[in-house]
Amino acid sequence: MDERTFLCGSPRGDPRVWSPFLATLLVGGLAPAGMQRDSAEPRVRDFPGERAREFVEYHHRNAAPSTYAFDFVWDRSAPAIGPFCTDVDGNVLMDFVGHVGAMPLGYNNPKLMDPLAELDLVDPMKIAGQDFYVTGGPDLPPDVPGPTDLMDRLTDLSSHYDMDRVFLSNTGAEAVENALKISFDHTRGKDVLTFQGAFHGRTLGTLSLNRSKGVYRRHFPEIASVHDVPYCDDSGCDPGSCGCGFFPGSESPSSLRRMLGARDGYVDPEEMACVVIEPIQGEGGYRIPSDAFMEELATVCEEYELPLVVDEVQSGIGRTGEMWAADHYPIEPDVIASAKALRVGATISREEVFPEERYRLSSTWGAGDILGAAMGALTLDAIEEYDLLSNATTRGRQMKEILRDADLPGAVDVRGKGLMLAVEWATADRRDAVVEAGLERGFLTLGCGTKSIRMLPPLDVTPREIRLGADLLTAAANDAAGPAA
Repeated sequence: MDERTFLCGSPRGDPRVWSPFLATLLVGGLAPAGMQRDSAEPRVRDFPGERAREFVEYHHRNAAPSTYAFDFVWDRSAPAIGPFCTDVDGNVLMDFVGHVGAMPLGYNNPKLMDPLAELDLVDPMKIAGQDFYVTGGPDLPPDVPGPTDLMDRLTDLSSHYDMDRVFLSNTGAEAVENALKISFDHTRGKDVLTFQGAFHGRTLGTLSLNRSKGVYRRHFPEIASVHDVPYCDDSGCDPGSCGCGFFPGSESPSSLRRMLGARDGYVDPEEMACVVIEPIQGEGGYRIPSDAFMEELATVCEEYELPLVVDEVQSGIGRTGEMWAADHYPIEPDVIASAKALRVGATISREEVFPEERYRLSSTWGAGDILGAAMGALTLDAIEEYDLLSNATTRGRQMKEILRDADLPGAVDVRGKGLMLAVEWATADRRDAVVEAGLERGFLTLGCGTKSIRMLPPLDVTPREIRLGADLLTAAANDAAGPAA
């Protein structure tokens, strides 16, 4: 097979073939002809197949080393619907990774695709959106929202935190970077607090906050004065008993209070620019914070007037059954960083937090990604119209109940909020074996933390799909355990 044909489905550079594919390449897949969501199931002949292996070899001839988890090559021209998709070898797979949360409604969801069907796509679909303005974009139907409409929706969804301003960018890392910038500007502080196990991005500023894996930061320069304390995920935790060390004892203050204390502390609260936290840690292991930990964080931030930045890049946009994962807790964010499911990056806060000075913030493509902004706004609309927050809560509870009742061999914990789900295993090797066994059955999951598997089903996942996914994971766990199971 010609490499160029394999890559895009048509010889590169032939405009007669490329033009019909433009919409497909941009919005993610052709119509799911021949695949019915209510009856689709995984079907694997050979994974990875010959075509996938050829493509992966071709791709890595020029691609820099990165984090590819497995040799899954999605065929955009083949049937796909909901959590089901087809790879280049014709294998039908059930995707409970959802492109790490960047595909919140699954493949080819009509809730998103139908409003986009009338698009007469033109070039450019991106403009210098912080230098110029755009409505819905050239030739877009009036019911397709643009970047301004997306920002309006975001301020509405964060109005309970008194947020009324949005800065759009491209990625989650940029969203967090800009959260840092506006915090430094607003407070004139120099210190930043992060948490053990954190992951906030791969740019130099966000890398400075990472505390999940050493490989992310090793030999890279970092911004100064970043401190960390434990992220307490002990569900039975109270100020007198804590396994992680955040609460050292009933007679001792939390590690956060000790750090800021007037007598024995080593960080001046007056010099704190911000505290940055994932309301539920993602890359660090889908760690759900204890109630006592979040209550202490809320109290300390209020007492010392510390600006709080919440990184909702993976946990936000309905993933946990609330629009923002922070909504589950007593904390009061000053800045929200969002991306992935939103299709663009967004830094959300109050008017007084953003710099007044012109040119202090800007981004060439940030507010000018016409299609990305439309998809983000339509995703928010679908979540509201189809009550997908409730569905995330109900279906997430269903998955946890099934998996806990299954008594998975080698599993030590089943946890999650909404459809941000994880299973922790006794060892990293067992986790990896379960992921591999799932792949052989056509079930896509992804590791996180040191020994956990994460799952991010579509927000409109059905009861049948949850049962099917749970059955596939159970079978994979039994396969990994061997005949003794």
